[in-house]
Amino acid sequence: MAEIQTNSLVLYKKKPARVKRIDAKLHLELVDGEKRSVRQKDVLLLHVGPISRLSDLQNLRGEIDTAWELLAGSSTSLADLSELVFGAFSPDTAWSTWKLVQEGILFDGTPDMLQPVSPEAVKKEMERLRGLEAERASWEAFVQRLSACSYASEDRSRLEEIESLANGSADRSPSLSALGRDETVENAHQLLLEIGFWDAKVNPHPQRAGVVLAPPITNEQNDFQPERRTDLTHLQSFAIDDADTTDPDDALSLDGDRLWVHVADAAAIVAPESTLDLAARERVASLYLPEGTVPMLPRSVVDRLGLGLQSESNALSFGIELDSHGAIAGFDFVLSRIRVQRMTYAEVEARLNDEPFRTLNRRCALARQRRWAAGAIDIDLPDVRLRYRNDLVEIEQLSNPFSRDLISTAMLLAGEAVAQFGLENRIPLPFSTQEPAGDIDREEEGLAGMFQRRKSLKRSLIRSFAAPHAGTGLDAYVQATSPMRRYMDLVTHQQLRAHLEGKPEINEQQLAERLGATSVQADAVRKAERASNLHWTLFYLLQHPGWQGEGIVVEQNDGRQKALIPELGIETGLFLGGNVRLNQKLLLRVSKIDIPHLDARFEVLQKS
Repeated sequence: MAEIQTNSLVLYKKKPARVKRIDAKLHLELVDGEKRSVRQKDVLLLHVGPISRLSDLQNLRGEIDTAWELLAGSSTSLADLSELVFGAFSPDTAWSTWKLVQEGILFDGTPDMLQPVSPEAVKKEMERLRGLEAERASWEAFVQRLSACSYASEDRSRLEEIESLANGSADRSPSLSALGRDETVENAHQLLLEIGFWDAKVNPHPQRAGVVLAPPITNEQNDFQPERRTDLTHLQSFAIDDADTTDPDDALSLDGDRLWVHVADAAAIVAPESTLDLAARERVASLYLPEGTVPMLPRSVVDRLGLGLQSESNALSFGIELDSHGAIAGFDFVLSRIRVQRMTYAEVEARLNDEPFRTLNRRCALARQRRWAAGAIDIDLPDVRLRYRNDLVEIEQLSNPFSRDLISTAMLLAGEAVAQFGLENRIPLPFSTQEPAGDIDREEEGLAGMFQRRKSLKRSLIRSFAAPHAGTGLDAYVQATSPMRRYMDLVTHQQLRAHLEGKPEINEQQLAERLGATSVQADAVRKAERASNLHWTLFYLLQHPGWQGEGIVVEQNDGRQKALIPELGIETGLFLGGNVRLNQKLLLRVSKIDIPHLDARFEVLQKS
């Protein structure tokens, strides 16, 4: 076996190198001029040389196939193979032969011992290489089609990779990278729109947010079990909702000086740690999207629980007595049976001067004034409801009638009373808390003032301990009136029912663990709903090119403005310099719609 000498040609990390000097180590010169000192066992000798410059190496092309056929069933060395292929053994032929060997098709081994690959293995490798070549050609054709904003039917599997990024279920997309585009969800969305694989109706935001999009199902027979209930069927009980509400979960009654807030008795069917409980915990809340609702509980369960969906309804009823100042003077709660009349806000609004709505409204007004005196923050900004039906988006502007205030105040009273009861009886409950709003140097009037107030509010948090809720003006508050729609309301009902039955409640640590397990999903639900509403608003604008409408300036900052668009329920940034004032009305026209980035731009046609 030849020994490595100065100026020998060796192989280092699959690349040629020249031995410049030898001592305890080999001192190498690499192709790029880099110098390395390595151990002798780190290299393979290709030719003893001499070779003065690696750049002098020639890349020769020889017929190795014939040599492979001649050497079948035997072994050889790099030197002998070079002689057979090129008729000589030199640094040039040694390197060129080794490059042919490195292809790994016909020979395998080291420079000292090379073995011809069997015909069967050669055939298999050739088939593999042909497959790779076909795949490469197919990929290049696919990328070319994408560049031309088109795709073919055979591209579907590759397009799914782009979809995965657009839906938020993947972090990267080789297709986008091949096109020289940043691998972002927005760019993936944009590409799918450009080639026509998606259209503007596709709403990827719920999936991106990571919410559960499958409604819960159950094969169990979930029904009320026989138990003693207080008969309140003699009371007039009203479930007041929007006309299209399908899951009515609260109702009101007036019984002398007592206000009853009846709530669907979800905990009677959904026991802690049951299959239904775990399904509700996974979803955290019903998901309300313009294209439809994903309920927290199965529809069959909602039909049994919903107030007014049957001739008589089972409820958990909160009895609240108020003093002359609208403060809670007495409270208890019972498992009840009630008869419910369903009404819309508009129907109640028309009867606010009739009993019992007149008295209900008066008492709730006192409670509302008490909270305002305690610092509650009232915000009345334009709001809309979106529905996507039959390829059309409908946008309904929501009014804020007294009937809505009546219901919201009654629900807050129930939450306040439950919080006080929980504290007095040491029942761990999920308290809704909010730190005081940030300071406002100068409070504005009109919508600009409302917008300013909303921006000053801190985020509400659900905690396992009581703390003030600044926005409501309450020292302690628990959301307790939507157990079919919000999981932590359901937990509250489970805790209250356990207290009523004399059973152990989950402790504060267990409650904190549930809060921790559901907080991320709760954020995801809110994010999915917000992004989906904006998506369908932009789709509405696509269906109404050149849309015009009113905008109201609600914020100014260094010549930049922000305007609310009441008809659409969105806000937009503008740059109008300093020649505008807060609450000024503008006539706007949509000028650009960017579905992937959830952005719309508007131009000002007229200032009032």
